[in-house]
Amino acid sequence: MDIVVCIKRVPATDATIKIAADGKSIDTTGVQFVLNAYDEFAVEQALKIKEQLGTGTVTVVTIGSKDAQKELRDTLGRGADKAVLLTTDQWMHDGASTAAALAAWIKTQPCNLVLCGRQAMDSDNNQLPANLATRLGFACITEVTKLTLENGTFTAERDIEGAREVVTCKTPAVISCHKGLNEPRLPSLKGIMAAKKKPLEEAAAQLPAATVEIVSLTLPPARAAGRIIGNGAAAVPALIEALRNEAKVL
Repeated sequence: MDIVVCIKRVPATDATIKIAADGKSIDTTGVQFVLNAYDEFAVEQALKIKEQLGTGTVTVVTIGSKDAQKELRDTLGRGADKAVLLTTDQWMHDGASTAAALAAWIKTQPCNLVLCGRQAMDSDNNQLPANLATRLGFACITEVTKLTLENGTFTAERDIEGAREVVTCKTPAVISCHKGLNEPRLPSLKGIMAAKKKPLEEAAAQLPAATVEIVSLTLPPARAAGRIIGNGAAAVPALIEALRNEAKVL
């Protein structure tokens, strides 16, 4: 089975975010970038499927600048066979144009299965998997927390409100991976050394015009300073009064 895994390079979740001078992007100075956490589950699942079948390929692809080679090499160190960087000077793209660029490239490749993370930790819009599947004409299952493959059929479980849904599909398919699906492996020393000999290809991303424009970014308002209501049991009435009339949570 030929598997393509779509990943994204995102700011670390503990990074201090500052708005750039243009007012609609972030200042990346000093910001550490990492492999998107949900994409780690997708990479791991691709490796597990290949190991289960004993054959096939795992190709990891991303859209971004040459800086994204770091995250691609990380996936090669984990066991992926090949990495592809679709180059662009821009860092953030809307879901539709990203899906269009990825679909245009995937159509040129042998591919039975596309795995993605549930969503990117920066844009956080959860649009790519379904959009990509539609453009490819593939089946689609999103937010998968358990996945098995037997006799060419995938059985997936996904959490829905108040229950868990079980669905099946055959390839070709796009499946997005949620937390709990697996425990991602880390690159081993042997894997890191082997990754140096694995192919990392580059091609220009075929990005259409964006369908969404970021007009402005603003930081959330600073939290008000905390205050001590009182001490001991005598402070309880005042605390309840503040929670009821000021915080309005009671």
